[in-house]
Amino acid sequence: MRWVRPRETEEAPHGKVAVPGFLSGLSGRILALTVAIIMSAEIVFFVPSLASMRLRWLDDRLSTAAAAATVIDGLQPQVLPRALQDETLMATGTKAIVLRKDGASQLLAITDMPPEIAKTYDLTDVGPVEAVVDAFDELLFGGDRAIRVFGHIGDSDAIIELVISDDELRHALLVYARNIFLLSILLSTFTAMLIFFRLNAILVRPLRRQIANMQAFSDHPDLPESVYRPEETTDELGIAGRHLASMQSELQKTLRQQKRLAELGLAVSKINHDMRNILASAQLMSDRIAGTDDPVVRRVAPKLLRAIDRAAAYSRSVLSYGQVSEAEPRREMVSLFGLINDVHDYLELSADRPIDWINRVPEDLKVDADPEQLFRVVFNLCRNSVQALTQQAHEKRDSLNCLIVSAQRHGSVVSLSVDDTGPGMPQKARENLFAAFRGGVRSGGTGLGLAIARELVLAHGGTIALVEKAGQGTLFRIEIPDRPVALENWRSETGA
Repeated sequence: MRWVRPRETEEAPHGKVAVPGFLSGLSGRILALTVAIIMSAEIVFFVPSLASMRLRWLDDRLSTAAAAATVIDGLQPQVLPRALQDETLMATGTKAIVLRKDGASQLLAITDMPPEIAKTYDLTDVGPVEAVVDAFDELLFGGDRAIRVFGHIGDSDAIIELVISDDELRHALLVYARNIFLLSILLSTFTAMLIFFRLNAILVRPLRRQIANMQAFSDHPDLPESVYRPEETTDELGIAGRHLASMQSELQKTLRQQKRLAELGLAVSKINHDMRNILASAQLMSDRIAGTDDPVVRRVAPKLLRAIDRAAAYSRSVLSYGQVSEAEPRREMVSLFGLINDVHDYLELSADRPIDWINRVPEDLKVDADPEQLFRVVFNLCRNSVQALTQQAHEKRDSLNCLIVSAQRHGSVVSLSVDDTGPGMPQKARENLFAAFRGGVRSGGTGLGLAIARELVLAHGGTIALVEKAGQGTLFRIEIPDRPVALENWRSETGA
């Protein structure tokens, strides 16, 4: 199977949808979203880590100064020489060292010019929010400032106090932030690429394959090889692919049926022209026969004329199902009993067809319908029943072959039933009921009769349905409501 590579440009041919490129497509969005999510996570971890790094740096300075203070305190009561004080301050990176012990403060070492204190930090009790605020304050506004820091020496009650410049602290924070940023970029890019390649393999590529297939199928929907071949996976893409393949297969079947229907309509239209001329001649001959004095001919002639008239009407509308919709019903109050008798006459139930015909329609029952269209509906249903009963009679000579047509009025709705004792409707016909070329009741049937019957009943605002029955056979029920009448028209017609 050859796949058509989708165009990755912003422009597309007329009637087609352009496939987006890498940056504007799903792949680029997944990559950008992955990088953004990982960077956001890194920022969440960066904030407390920066505060922790600052506290560790200050603790290191306090620990170093505490060690020097312990040595100096052991030399008491001797005074530390100036040169040794400077070396101690330089080694600890401080401006002044103060030891608080036993309620007294002792200045151990100090520069000649004590600096002005800008900030004071107590490391004995630092909250998380305060640590974060102080860290960003140092990172953004620090440098060239003297800060005062104090905290306990180990687990003792002694407190060491330092005065230091924050230049080195700010420099250390900047280096740490830069390293964390570069590491985050490297980590997020590496992780994003891993996630991207995996998502591209399991998500983007199958989607692009489905899009390419849809474009190829839209160009050649009649080719069997254009149907999508789904992957045997249980995820959502696999399910979507199988649904797509099923939909395309059904669409191809529908297109083939429509093509055959169009070809059938073309063939019938060629026959229709000559058939109307033949029926016109038959109508003229029937008019002459009706004028004879033979009583048998005079009794048969009206039925023959009605049959020819109906045949001519069918010939004029023979293409209505395949090309246009049925004509609007010309409704009138029709005697349903007489219409059912006409259907019986046209069924030609002769002696070689041992079928019991029962007309249980009340003689005074009238229905608001188009007589010709209602005749076609009932005739199609009864003809299907007669064909099923005839086949059953040939296969089972002792079978009960009965066709019952009954009707009754419920308020403004007339319910008509066509019930037979035949073999019943096959399962395949039940699944495709009222579907042309798929709902055939018998072998070789087209299913057009039921499809046309349903269309005509719906045009009357009614319903037609296959009713489940306890015994053997098939039961169709048709319900046709009367047309609504405006109150003013009813009053004018009745003189009320």
